[in-house]
Amino acid sequence: MALNDRQLRPPSFQVMVGIVAGISALVFVSASVVVVPAGERAVIFDNIRGVLPEMRNEGITFVVPFVQKAIRYDVKTQTYSLGGSDSDNMGASTADSAIEALTADGQKVSVELSVRFLPKDSDLPKLHQQVGVDYVNKIVVPEIRSVVRTIVAEYNVMDVYSTKRRDIQIKMEKELRNTFENYYLQLNEVLIRNIRFSDEFQKAIEAKQVALQDAQRMEYVLQKERQEKQRKIIEAEGDAKSISIRGQALAANPRLIQYEYVQKIAPGIRAIVADQKTIMNFSNLFENPSPAK
Repeated sequence: MALNDRQLRPPSFQVMVGIVAGISALVFVSASVVVVPAGERAVIFDNIRGVLPEMRNEGITFVVPFVQKAIRYDVKTQTYSLGGSDSDNMGASTADSAIEALTADGQKVSVELSVRFLPKDSDLPKLHQQVGVDYVNKIVVPEIRSVVRTIVAEYNVMDVYSTKRRDIQIKMEKELRNTFENYYLQLNEVLIRNIRFSDEFQKAIEAKQVALQDAQRMEYVLQKERQEKQRKIIEAEGDAKSISIRGQALAANPRLIQYEYVQKIAPGIRAIVADQKTIMNFSNLFENPSPAK
């Protein structure tokens, strides 16, 4: 089948222009549409005007292609953890080694903590302009390490070990909150998970605990001995009183000793015939003497 001249003729210039224009429009439109995911915000950088003051919320937003660029920021709460095992850091956005610091009395401690924070979305243009997207490594990490070392140095090692840990955490949180505010970051909380001490200090604490337990054990023994001494005193006082009463009874009834002797032989006997001439009657020992008239 023969082809006519129209079928062999190449596309006209107008058609080519239309195709190019269509492709360009498609590229232009696709480049102008930006999707901001949930929990994120976008800062717009304009090649002519610089960082624009308006922040873009999540959803679809538009930029001028090849002139403006959208930089996305995560505004969800982030957790930065320092030190501890992987299981301790589960859910943490970042992790690093524990912070080594010196106490006021020169003892080395290793602090493991987590810091929860997020960038303030209303100040994202300022954050991007003054710090940039790498604000964690530029601001968060150095400030955490600096504040921890400064505050730990204000306390003796025994305060860090025992009573002042909560106070230290509160003070760290206050200092970091003020610092983060200067860089358009919001601090939620600081959590001290663990503080490790030097081997020498641990051994000293263990020796102190052993000595304390020994002292408590000795105090218990002394207390038992004091109680036993008191018991013997009471018992001796009771024996002395018993002897006194018995002496008075013997003075009033000389035959009582004979009765006690007989009681040991046959308890309950009140009279006994010693021989054909002697009858020992003890019944009157149990009778109250009649008052003298």
